Amino acid sequence: MKEIVVISGKGGTGKTSLAAAFAYLGGQEVIVADCDVDAADMHLLLKPDFGQSQDFYSGALAVIDNRKCTMCGRCHEVCRFEAVVLRNGRYVIDPFSCEGCGYCSRVCPEGAITDIPVKSGQWFISNIKTGSVMVHARLAPGAGNSGKLVARVKNEARQVAKEKNKDYIIVDGSPGTGCPVVSSLSGAAFVVLVTEPSLSGYHDLKRVHQLVQKFHIRAGCIINKSDINQKVTGDIEKYLQDQDILNLGRFLYDERFTEAMTRGLTIVEYDGSDLKKQVEESWNMINHAIQ
Repeated sequence: MKEIVVISGKGGTGKTSLAAAFAYLGGQEVIVADCDVDAADMHLLLKPDFGQSQDFYSGALAVIDNRKCTMCGRCHEVCRFEAVVLRNGRYVIDPFSCEGCGYCSRVCPEGAITDIPVKSGQWFISNIKTGSVMVHARLAPGAGNSGKLVARVKNEARQVAKEKNKDYIIVDGSPGTGCPVVSSLSGAAFVVLVTEPSLSGYHDLKRVHQLVQKFHIRAGCIINKSDINQKVTGDIEKYLQDQDILNLGRFLYDERFTEAMTRGLTIVEYDGSDLKKQVEESWNMINHAIQ
């Protein structure tokens, strides 16, 4: 199977709107994976039924059993995160400071400290309005290890694609260049970079492409809102040519994207004119590139 990953160097470029449009065009032939787990919103456009759900556990939290604790203070001395605090004459763990390293439990002479798994979120397998399946997740507020949750979503999507004999997976990745993006890129056949012609958009496009190059993955780029700065758009197109990045097209700033989102629709459902045709042309170029 082949994975098409849609990412952007920064947020707000239209990445998820385009990924959802491609998922709609792919219809029943593609499995969708929403790997933007820190701020998942693809469900707003693809209407999942949340048919299957499972808790996601990652990391650990230390817990002190006060029945065994002799107040020796060894845990307090070694905790570099200052998570072991004295309250009402007893040592307790501050859950917001604990990093789950396990050091305190190893040095406790009484075995009074236990590391318990932490629920970091949930992941889902849903039927969606295209007649296909989406694997998606929700990271708990303030929870870490989003890269591991991304890996779980991708692995489950691959399993669903295998079971249903589907050849394509569309992945909506996170913006930026952090751990969730690295996890999203693993195993990808093609990467779609969505950018905008702002100075920050151009700068972050370069950064995320440098990351993609380390994976040796073929890449294409869509310049969204291309008319807001014609000079930077020209600079981006020259960069694409110099770096052998497939130019998948430029889209003018268009409020119909926003209008479609407020109605819970992808742009290809909402608009039947030139804008839909442009998205279809980009999708056809992506399909041709991964053949």
